Amino acid sequence: MRTLIHNIGKLCGILPASVRRLEGQDMSLVKCIDDAWLEITDCKISGFGPKESHPELNADEVIDAEGGYVMPTFCDSHTHIVYAGSRDGEFRDKIAGLSYEEIAARGGGILNSADLLHETSEDELFRQSLARVKEIMAKGTGAVEIKSGYGLRTEDELKMLRVIKRLKETVPISIKATFLGAHAVGREYTGNQKGYVDLVCSEMLPRVAGESLADYVDVFCDKGFFTPEDTSRILEVAAKFGLRGKIHANELAVSGGVQVGVSYGALSVDHLERTGEDEIECLKGTETMPVMLPGASFFLGMPYGRAKDFINAGLPVALASDYNPGSSPSGDMRFVMALGCICMRLTPEQSFNACTINTAYAMGVEDRLGSITIGKLASLIITEKLPSLAFIPYSHQTPFIRRVIFSREAHPGTS
Repeated sequence: MRTLIHNIGKLCGILPASVRRLEGQDMSLVKCIDDAWLEITDCKISGFGPKESHPELNADEVIDAEGGYVMPTFCDSHTHIVYAGSRDGEFRDKIAGLSYEEIAARGGGILNSADLLHETSEDELFRQSLARVKEIMAKGTGAVEIKSGYGLRTEDELKMLRVIKRLKETVPISIKATFLGAHAVGREYTGNQKGYVDLVCSEMLPRVAGESLADYVDVFCDKGFFTPEDTSRILEVAAKFGLRGKIHANELAVSGGVQVGVSYGALSVDHLERTGEDEIECLKGTETMPVMLPGASFFLGMPYGRAKDFINAGLPVALASDYNPGSSPSGDMRFVMALGCICMRLTPEQSFNACTINTAYAMGVEDRLGSITIGKLASLIITEKLPSLAFIPYSHQTPFIRRVIFSREAHPGTS
């Protein structure tokens, strides 16, 4: 099957196959071709170029971009979109001034989601979660990482991961599953955090690995949740099962989560609303991607991550949605890109790269997605006519997508 997209106003996000992520000032560059064409053969990008090198229109399918942009789909490397119901009741608490920590201390937050998920059947949980996945696909996301962590009981964590597996088999985007049993201490273990960590290590992880339900493991290493010592223990056990870390760190305090994540070779350390120079120095020269979640900062009124400082220090930065019911109830990566510009002072080019190639890296799919590259999967957004790349985050509520193409080979069952 050969598809040709022609009459492209601007083809954006071109990278050589050797580039796995962009760091420092390289994040300021987005290579583009004006008046371009792109060819897809058997689900993969097989050619592209300027109008003057245009092949004849004799493909199996010809798509007229009508002067719109063509760009890679967004990659969202941090979500919690498998959950039951919502937490809109806590919205009033937030408006009244209660902090994330205060709501959690009162037995709300994650524990409320765990209670509701426990009462929800697997089929119903799948139905609700599939609707959210279709929502983000319509907004241009072509790869997503989904975490468990609203189970907090062995069987409920497994239920969540089975739902993620069903999503992988159902939709034509790439999905990675992350086991986050250490998202909070389950109600049955209140006052016995060590006992709950024992449960995660001795029962949950062996079951998850035994059923091959997760690609990664995560720990909420932060004030009021899990300590660096807890995190180290979980990561050590996970490593025995071949599960690499992706750590929640420094959302509520400078927690030591970045350092413990780097020491265990974590693929990413995520949140980073509160970081100092030690965290920047710790990340230099490592394979760990710093992932910032501006949607959570926006919704909770927290500080935004120091993205500019990280980039100026030569580091890469990725931006993800943190789509979840309590602190970031949106998976709109175009809005995340806009927050990167408006609230974190990234340039449109830096924010674009943070939402495509760098988030692809942060979920381990940069070899197949995240850029316009020969041999990568043809997961593409075709836009309406745009005046510039900057228009996407600038006019962030104006509809801009004409069509999204998902390669069937990007089907998560084969990822």
